[in-house]
Amino acid sequence: MEYLKMNNGKECPVIGIGTFMISPADAETSVREALKMGYECIDTAAAYVNERAVGRGIKASGIARDKIFLSTKIWPSEYENENAVEETLERLGVDYVDLLYIHQPSGNWLAGYRLLEKAYREGKAKSIGISNFEGKYIAELENKWEVIPQFIQVEAHPYFTQEELRKTLDKYGIRLMSWYPLGHGDRSLIEEPIFKKLGEKYGKSSAQVILRWHTQMGFAVIPGSKNIDHIRDNLDILDFRLTDDEMSEIAKLNKNVRYYNGTEKQLASYAAWQPEYEKA
Repeated sequence: MEYLKMNNGKECPVIGIGTFMISPADAETSVREALKMGYECIDTAAAYVNERAVGRGIKASGIARDKIFLSTKIWPSEYENENAVEETLERLGVDYVDLLYIHQPSGNWLAGYRLLEKAYREGKAKSIGISNFEGKYIAELENKWEVIPQFIQVEAHPYFTQEELRKTLDKYGIRLMSWYPLGHGDRSLIEEPIFKKLGEKYGKSSAQVILRWHTQMGFAVIPGSKNIDHIRDNLDILDFRLTDDEMSEIAKLNKNVRYYNGTEKQLASYAAWQPEYEKA
């Protein structure tokens, strides 16, 4: 495994498994098998309705808790819930998380961030982060944080390299964790000729080349899958390294095009997960 050092001195694995849009049953299996394969990073969220399943998968893997980097996210409807962190830990079945995010810059997000800062000081979150904060939102947070976040989780891939956002992140040593790292499975991205060429050179698939690009960009990357073969292949990216010239060629693909365009109204629909906590 390779690791990224955070601005608080702690380390995060460069690749993990994401659980977005994965059912509780599949999440439990994916997490269990991924950890047995050698993954060390697991990402989930309250809104994914699978935190309990992720916790079960961790326990079933037999891997010691201190060998796992576990990240999750608090949803906006919980930002003013003083017990939100404790309830998150209870669902996961752990005493702490390695990285705790607020999920969206919606609602009273500053109250949510204060919950994270409190959890950080109390050791319930070893690191804290922000998810989907870009533009005016991150500019506003800059003036209000008491603890600088260690991570931001946003959409990023070779078509959308987050150049502007990274200018702010670099000032504070904030690390980026990529979601939709393969462009939400867009064939036009995965089938770019440069990735096929490099895949042939290194004996890898185009998807593996793209994931390696993420890690060499200094990003942590969390591709999600319930397919055991895909989970195994996604981890098999650390035995080759792209050259500087190859990284420069990939940089030319940037179009500042994102795949996710959800509105706040669409995001609010996630509130439907709340009654499902006890079932998941």
